[in-house]
Amino acid sequence: MTSSVYSAVNSFPVSVRMPDSYPIPWNILPGLAVAAFGRRQRSFRKDSQSATSLLKPPLVIRGLENVPATGPYLLTTNHYGRPGFGAWWLIMALSAALPVEVHWIMTGAWIFPGKIYEAPMRSFSSWLFPRLAGVYGFTNMTPIAPYSTDVAGRAQGVRRTLDYARSTPNPVIGLAPEGKNHPGGVLGAPPPGLGRFVAKLAPLCQVILPAGVFEAGDNLCVQFGEPYRLETPSGLSAEQIEAQVSSTVMHAIARQLPPALRGKFNH
Repeated sequence: MTSSVYSAVNSFPVSVRMPDSYPIPWNILPGLAVAAFGRRQRSFRKDSQSATSLLKPPLVIRGLENVPATGPYLLTTNHYGRPGFGAWWLIMALSAALPVEVHWIMTGAWIFPGKIYEAPMRSFSSWLFPRLAGVYGFTNMTPIAPYSTDVAGRAQGVRRTLDYARSTPNPVIGLAPEGKNHPGGVLGAPPPGLGRFVAKLAPLCQVILPAGVFEAGDNLCVQFGEPYRLETPSGLSAEQIEAQVSSTVMHAIARQLPPALRGKFNH
């Protein structure tokens, strides 16, 4: 880790008090509902800026000097959420901070293992999320194993993402590799297959922009790191590519988070 990255991450507020809950972005919901039912498209960046304008204190953003002016690049970030803080605030914070629209890879359903409300929430979100993806031009991805055994659905999501990257001029694609929240917001390992997926996607996006989103004091904070090119030596097996790429991507994300949130990637 460079001293400049360390200094940037550790210059965020050090108080541990956080809001119990974040505001519901009522200011975008009427237009979003009309667009969803009318099958119209909206700018997620503009809606994110409207939503994050409700945050008090305002969103804290660091590392903008590392952000490319335009694509192509792959944006990778931690997956963070807690009671009172939905993961949509994470992608809204990043989209509001960036100068371009991000094509997010989003889950196809909410998963609540062991919860009594898991079945109805899965059914509702399976109906809702494809409509949100249609409004914003995102790609839905079937939930990861063991929460779904739909291997064909995941393969289709991968193909759609790769097709988008190939056919879109200067694409900016957003991905939270973990695919789920981990206890305490600590960075966790991505699911199997993530490394091979990124290995196929990264050359189409040219560089990877790592980011971290976390709470510090009363602030929701975004930190962007230096973009990098993914280097994978020739001759590696599929298992070696999986391990090397996953490690590279997760360590780059970890460097954008406070040390206490880096988990096993804190080295």
